[in-house]
Amino acid sequence: MKDKVIIITGASSGIGLACAKEFAQRGAKIVLSARRIEVLQEIKKNELDPNNFDSLIVQADVSVEQDCKNIIEKTVEKYGKVDVLINNAGISMRALFEDLDLDVIRRLMDTNFWGTVYCTKYALPHLLKTKGSLVAVSSIAGFSGLPGRTGYSASKFAIHGFMETLRIENLKKGLHVLIAAPGFTASNIRKTALSKDGSAQGETPRNEEKMMSSETVAKHMAKAIIKRKRTMVLTPIGKITVTLKKFFPKMLDKMTYNHMAKEPDSPLK
Repeated sequence: MKDKVIIITGASSGIGLACAKEFAQRGAKIVLSARRIEVLQEIKKNELDPNNFDSLIVQADVSVEQDCKNIIEKTVEKYGKVDVLINNAGISMRALFEDLDLDVIRRLMDTNFWGTVYCTKYALPHLLKTKGSLVAVSSIAGFSGLPGRTGYSASKFAIHGFMETLRIENLKKGLHVLIAAPGFTASNIRKTALSKDGSAQGETPRNEEKMMSSETVAKHMAKAIIKRKRTMVLTPIGKITVTLKKFFPKMLDKMTYNHMAKEPDSPLK
């Protein structure tokens, strides 16, 4: 990854921040983007610059097309190319569809799906020049529907279809397309997840200590990009879910329901 120019959206925390640190240590030039510019400035000042890591920060809300275009333009303006785009920015939700304000799904699609589409649209010409890597940080919820997360699963399924089609369209152009599904990871995405009325969920209902760390995910991500893998599925439960989906989908439905119903304050009965 030495001297590769890598753009990471949602880089202010969680998997995005862990990837920024991991790839910087491997010699890459890192472009960190997120809505919270003050957090990005602190990261650059306290963690990247002291280690002489080459980085650029760009404030952006990926649900806004012009913001996404600006990320790419600022990157090319400074570094002259794009080698890797990691579409990581995303939000989640937790509520039954029958209780859900439809605006919650719109917000998830705007950030998770359209954010990926917008960034990819403007980065693609540059990625084709470098025969680079296009990455979407997805979820097991993009392989199998997750009850209580209709909008989240819908956005991830949409991303899978989008990425798979781009892979085929550019089959002879040298573009690497990776769908990364980390499984349940210790990050703040559940704390910022939206409830049925669109307000932040607050404290996560899951035990973060038992989950894979963002740092471990970042190491796997680096290896998957270097090896130009098509798909990366992590955690034992994630791998089991994808396998059962193929061969025993009805059984998986029941197992998934029972598993999610055990969450504290689960919307499932």
